[in-house]
Amino acid sequence: MGLTSIEQLFAGIPENLRLRRLLNIPSALSEPELLDYFQKAASENAEDYASFLGAGVYRHFIPVVVDSLISRSEFYTAYTPYQAEVSQGTLQAIFEFQTYITQLTGQEVANASLYDGSTAVTEAVLMARRVTRRKKFLVARTVHPEYRAVMATYSRNLGIEIQTIDYLPTGRIDVSQLDKALDDTVAGIVIQTPNFFGTIEDTVAASSLAAKHGALSIVNVCEALSMGILRAPSEADIVTGEAQSLGVPMSYGGPHVGFLATHEKLVRQMPGRLVGMGVDQEGRRAFVLTLATREQHIRRERATSNICTNQSLCALMATIYLATLGPRGLRDACEQNIRKTDYAVAQIQSRTPHKVLFPSPRFNEFVLQFKSGGPGLIQRLLQKNIVPGFPLGRAYPELGDAVLVCVTETTTRRQIDALVEGLK
Repeated sequence: MGLTSIEQLFAGIPENLRLRRLLNIPSALSEPELLDYFQKAASENAEDYASFLGAGVYRHFIPVVVDSLISRSEFYTAYTPYQAEVSQGTLQAIFEFQTYITQLTGQEVANASLYDGSTAVTEAVLMARRVTRRKKFLVARTVHPEYRAVMATYSRNLGIEIQTIDYLPTGRIDVSQLDKALDDTVAGIVIQTPNFFGTIEDTVAASSLAAKHGALSIVNVCEALSMGILRAPSEADIVTGEAQSLGVPMSYGGPHVGFLATHEKLVRQMPGRLVGMGVDQEGRRAFVLTLATREQHIRRERATSNICTNQSLCALMATIYLATLGPRGLRDACEQNIRKTDYAVAQIQSRTPHKVLFPSPRFNEFVLQFKSGGPGLIQRLLQKNIVPGFPLGRAYPELGDAVLVCVTETTTRRQIDALVEGLK
């Protein structure tokens, strides 16, 4: 850089913003002292909170075999299989993940995974633009607000127009508004089921309307576990989502793993990588990366997408989870979610003055509208080590101080009863 001192490097920083003293931090600790410090600090954390938070990140039971297998060194260090001929184990694991996703979504082909659900649905929007050569999208307001924010960020400088479709008093998309907004300039529609309020959308009706105008239908699934019991949205052109609830820890919000599946006729416009299965020269089963020429590390600026990798480790967690539970175990987990959610709703409606908005069918989330004094009630619940849910007012001002409550198979009856008592 042609500089001779650190002062020259920092010359562009105004003097009034530069720190001319040592940082006000204690002196260094030895390793045993440091470990002791953090153990004492961790002991102050409350570990007995009953949390009813969901909103895109879910607490589910994870069999111990998942952590045991992904901790094997050959998997734990896997990043991306550029040398496909020597990455057969990694490629096979990705192939299995793709297979499970196609079975759950009712689609014909799935990619090797994406960073998370928000980038997956956004990549689907970009894919639909390439396929239709149109730039207008109709996005349901019941799609996760943070997913919609990512869509807006990507679209801002690409000339993509996003029109929001509102929801009805049922908590579901206004199909009549969608029908009126659809025309031959629309590239695609984006809906989510279960939607952000936990209610189940009619994806068949929405997809049928989109098809009449040559638009693609994109169905997003934030709560992937629900696919173990809900009818697969096979009528959609693209299905995306977040697979965190399939054996991936919450991890303070990440890393997680997105998925994208579609029909075979659209495969060449699919973002990310795809693992295929064939045979080698000796007739043995072999796995290969296919259609990799779409990726940025090969085609540079002409690539279909700038996604040139996949979430191998998190995708492996989901694969082991699905293989361990199987179809029957997955459905049983779903039924537990539904039964416990129904119990919570029934108890709140019969024993408290508060109201549950939006009728069923729902999966494991519902909207709780406080009769009065919501903020104060939430604070009292927190003092009792109960986190009642996700405040909806920040994304849906019309819902005021309502909260999104999540109940999964890990939620105990005692915790639900404690919530109900606290709401009285």
